[in-house]
Amino acid sequence: MAEPAPIKDAERAKSKDLRALRALWPFMAPYRLLLLAAIAALMLTAAVSLILPIAVRRVVDNFGTEDGALLDRYFAAAMGIAAVLALGTALRYALVTRLGERVVADIRKAVFARVIGLSPAFYERLMTGEVLSRITTDTTLILSVIGSSVSVALRNVLIFIGGLILMMFTSAKLTGLVLLIVPAVVVPILTLGRKVRRLSRENQDWIAASSANASEALGAVQTVQAYTHEALSRSAFDEVTEKSIGAAYARINTRAVMTAIVIFLVFAGVVGVLWIGARDVRGGAMSQGELVQFVIYAVMVAGSVAALSEIWSELQRAAGATERLVELLETEDSVTDPAAPATLAERAKGAIRFEDVTFRYPARPDIPALDRVTLDIQPGETVAFVGPSGAGKTTIIQLLLRFYDPDSGTITLDGTPLDQMERAAYRAALALVPQDPVIFAASARDNIRFGRPGASDAEVEEAARAAAAHEFISALPDGYDSYVGERGVMLSGGQKQRIAIARAILRDAPVLLLDEATSALDAESERAVQEAVTRLAAGRTTLVVAHRLATVKQADRIVVMDQGRVVAQGTHESLVAEGGLYSRLARLQFTADLAAE
Repeated sequence: MAEPAPIKDAERAKSKDLRALRALWPFMAPYRLLLLAAIAALMLTAAVSLILPIAVRRVVDNFGTEDGALLDRYFAAAMGIAAVLALGTALRYALVTRLGERVVADIRKAVFARVIGLSPAFYERLMTGEVLSRITTDTTLILSVIGSSVSVALRNVLIFIGGLILMMFTSAKLTGLVLLIVPAVVVPILTLGRKVRRLSRENQDWIAASSANASEALGAVQTVQAYTHEALSRSAFDEVTEKSIGAAYARINTRAVMTAIVIFLVFAGVVGVLWIGARDVRGGAMSQGELVQFVIYAVMVAGSVAALSEIWSELQRAAGATERLVELLETEDSVTDPAAPATLAERAKGAIRFEDVTFRYPARPDIPALDRVTLDIQPGETVAFVGPSGAGKTTIIQLLLRFYDPDSGTITLDGTPLDQMERAAYRAALALVPQDPVIFAASARDNIRFGRPGASDAEVEEAARAAAAHEFISALPDGYDSYVGERGVMLSGGQKQRIAIARAILRDAPVLLLDEATSALDAESERAVQEAVTRLAAGRTTLVVAHRLATVKQADRIVVMDQGRVVAQGTHESLVAEGGLYSRLARLQFTADLAAE
């Protein structure tokens, strides 16, 4: 299994500072009142914190007073201030945490809403595990910042500014000495902070790669185990995980060095200033209470600087996470809806035309999957596409669903080009049964109802009967309400295929797309489903992709494809008589079927 490499920084927009966090504002703007309330509580707690040292000074300077009642009032005031501080802090925490949870939930919803609508071309270059990592891990970082770090940072900024001002009023001389320390503290914060941000981003990239690796292996766990690939899968996952740990260790070490330098410089400065202040008290230049007040403010300012140095790293990590999420939100899809879409009739007729269509998959730009294909399909016609693997049969279905746009040429439905219509509107006219049926981790009933969410239970069961699925569903422990497991793991391949067919039948769309729809069925079920499909196809345009020619003999028209081109068209009998590719395929398959009997 190939190791998924993280997206390189060169492929991303760079951000030299924290401006990336501004992208969070549109998500915070709807909650302005909550934000303002949180800021008010934050300012209250900061102000009360700055008042507390003044109360302490009063207490210290009046220890020797003979007025006991005055001393009691000072102590009572200090207790009152502490109570207000406690209540304000609790309120700030509640408001900010609530805001963070709400904003992050909105970000997750916005990112998911964006990626769920992106065309398959997007997922050819970015694994789903990487996308899931961004939705989970990166949003968790942002939650930490909004719900904690930002408010703590603002509080410490207020305490830093207010503490410096009050220090100045307490002793201008000692404050001047403290300010001499500031440049020595700021330089390592800025210098090492850039390195921490780069390493944080690298760490997040490797975590995402680890998630993508695990997602791929677990999604194919039966194949991994069948080929005894467990040890190699573990090794690949371990390697990617160790790289993420290595990046994390580098970030942690850099941040630890920065924290050590900042804290040492800050508190060494405080001790030096305290030593000078003690000499001033001995000389009578200031009172003991003033020195205590100054020291408390100095400790508060120093503590705020130390806290800001740590929060700076968190903010940089969040900036990197925000960039990664914004990339998803701002990803330009190769398939888009027009600004003024054309509309279909209330129920499409089902006339389909491919006109000189050429297409290459983004991952294989040098090999045409379709090469100048022109094809007319009439309303109500059943057209089968046959040919060797890689001939372009499934590509016809994918372009008709507009998972991709052709490189050249036009595809129309009822005379209207697909790229001139809203995808959701015209896809409602299509029902798909893919070669690899997708079964969700839900009940059998819900899986069938996926085709038409508003369908009644009776309609669901009717569709199941038509798809020869009613009997085995009824035999499940809870019948139609039985949980079928992730990806339908509790069902056989044929049972999953029949549920997918029932889903398409329930959709009742005018255009039916069957991509190897009966490939996983036994002979008896295949016959039953073929009868159901024949009834369903009546009055509908039906496109059938098949390798087994026996399933398409009754089609109105068979289109033979090879190397992305239409090489022949006609009925089964006429194509056999021509003696071309179809005749050769028919001879090989039917001879093999007779030998098997």
